[in-house]
Amino acid sequence: MNRRQFLGAAATMQTLPAQPQSIPIIDTHVHLFDPRRPGGIPWPAKDDTALYKPALPDRYRAVATPFGIRGAIEVEASPRREDNDWVLETIQDEPLFVGTIGNLEPAEPGFAHTLQTYLRNPLFLGIRYGNLWSRDLGASLAKPDFVAGVKSLAAAGLILDTANPTPALLADVVRLTDAVPNLRVMLDHLPQLASPTKPAERRAYDATVRQLTQRPQVFVKVSSVLRRVDSKVPTDPAFYKPRLDELWAQFGEDRLVYGSDWPNSDHWAEYPQVFRIVDDYFRKKGPEAAAKYFWKNSKTAYRWKKRSNDQPGD
Repeated sequence: MNRRQFLGAAATMQTLPAQPQSIPIIDTHVHLFDPRRPGGIPWPAKDDTALYKPALPDRYRAVATPFGIRGAIEVEASPRREDNDWVLETIQDEPLFVGTIGNLEPAEPGFAHTLQTYLRNPLFLGIRYGNLWSRDLGASLAKPDFVAGVKSLAAAGLILDTANPTPALLADVVRLTDAVPNLRVMLDHLPQLASPTKPAERRAYDATVRQLTQRPQVFVKVSSVLRRVDSKVPTDPAFYKPRLDELWAQFGEDRLVYGSDWPNSDHWAEYPQVFRIVDDYFRKKGPEAAAKYFWKNSKTAYRWKKRSNDQPGD
């Protein structure tokens, strides 16, 4: 953490409510990468001045733990299979990280065998699939091998994280959970999804959301909350309250989980500001609802295991 980041974090912490020791926080959306690795990295791009630098556990720990974060889940940001192995090696001796969501293709030949290989490591919690790396969940659902692969994922007790929501992707998740009812699904970045404005599209979207709310195995990651408006990023929690109210009304206190999207979140604001928005909202819901949002629901969804004494018990 540089001096400017430290001073910003300190100033923000003074405006935050006291962190009750009874509510440890698990951050379910953190990206790790290192541009210095041989062969480079597929993301972020070299011209991304905000992100193109090492994002490793020690840097994350410095910015996050002052705000009560006691555990984190890495979400893979590369389509290369070997990068799953790099992440697992990177977090193996980092107890702050309770798991990773990998990147595998369920339709590939031998997926079930590959999955069994990763299942040997309890830090491997599931895979990410959606609008990323030219993938199309709707098109993939037409492939029997893909559905069979996802059934293997569900049978292994792992979760599927979606990537970058659209109304079409949410409709595809309904179809996916029809085909694989025992699959746990995490919808990421839903606060960024703007509801359609055309009447017919809005009716279809509302119908999709209603179906998802009726499926207790579908969770929502309240991540990527901040937005840019007229080239500025509002930092007043009141600006984001209507969208958070909508998600709360739709999915309730048992289905929402915390994710920072660090360091991608630096495109909008530094960690203190990102955290403050959701902390302000969920603390006002009461200590039990806050505990569910900040760690209990993630435990149900991801089935992670504690790795240090300051993390909540199994």
